[in-house]
Amino acid sequence: MEVTGHMPAQDAPRARSASIWDVARVAGVSQQTVSRVINGKARVSEATRARVLQVIAELGYRPNRLAQALAGGPVRSVTVLTSDTALYGAAATLRGMEEAARTAGFSVGISVLERNSAQADIALRLNRPGEAVMVIAFDDAGVRALRALPADVPVAAAVERRPDDGPDDPWQIWLDDRAAAAHATRYLLSLGHQTVHYVAIPSSTSALPQRTQGWRDALRAAGRPLPEPLPGGWSPRSGYLAVRSLLADRSVTAILCGNDDLALGVMRAAREAGRDIPGDLSVVGFDDSPPSAYLNPSLTTVRLDFEGLGRACFGLLHRRLDPQNAPAVPAWSEPELIVRESSGPPPA
Repeated sequence: MEVTGHMPAQDAPRARSASIWDVARVAGVSQQTVSRVINGKARVSEATRARVLQVIAELGYRPNRLAQALAGGPVRSVTVLTSDTALYGAAATLRGMEEAARTAGFSVGISVLERNSAQADIALRLNRPGEAVMVIAFDDAGVRALRALPADVPVAAAVERRPDDGPDDPWQIWLDDRAAAAHATRYLLSLGHQTVHYVAIPSSTSALPQRTQGWRDALRAAGRPLPEPLPGGWSPRSGYLAVRSLLADRSVTAILCGNDDLALGVMRAAREAGRDIPGDLSVVGFDDSPPSAYLNPSLTTVRLDFEGLGRACFGLLHRRLDPQNAPAVPAWSEPELIVRESSGPPPA
């Protein structure tokens, strides 16, 4: 039988995965320095930390959690509780949380909450009793989960709004939706619109959503008519259904929407009603989701730094877990009105 020179597949040499010593050698630092970066220790300069993280990414190095545990170090992990991983705001916040946690050497688990179910089993969702948790509490399910967590669980949360009464919770973080909605409303009034109608997203509590309050604040301050907000959901279909009858009224010249998906539905309903955007109807969204810049016309909207909020939320949790060594909580960008093609002056 002829013997070929090819090595059987099962005997082929396997590519060796990068080790912590490889990272140290390429970055030009000690193995101890790499370990400090992986474990989020503070005794490393920012320039060195950045160089080590870059080499880790280039080599595809993954810390060995079992080895850390056997060496007496903690196997650090965090569970994120969220009711939605598809809606833009929640998805972008989750992305920021996960990015920051993994950079700091934490493993991340995600547990999706049922919107309408009781949250008595929240503790069972954690991998281990007392495990650290982040909650995306932009809706009622997230708020219920946050309240149901056992007192011994270290937690940080991204919430819709600051507390209406009492002191702020130092482990909760939010975006200033109220001020952003007021700014967007004032912008539409400055174009010459007599008033602004509003399609609202659901609230995470029994109180008015922050965006609804900001819209009301601006209209009241300007002494303009205050229409009833139109209840919407989260989807384009809910925005479409909310405004179909409203658009028959030609005195309606400006609509602010609680998110970009609602605005998408409003724009569809406007086309069906023969309303030109922005010729006789201005539409403004909220969130600046990626498709908003590519609609026809492109959507004027409020840009919110959800990813920055997620990174800051993990920063809060990290400081709670390791106040001596965790880095400072990163800042996030303030809301910004992005003016595009869907807004303009009312018809003469």
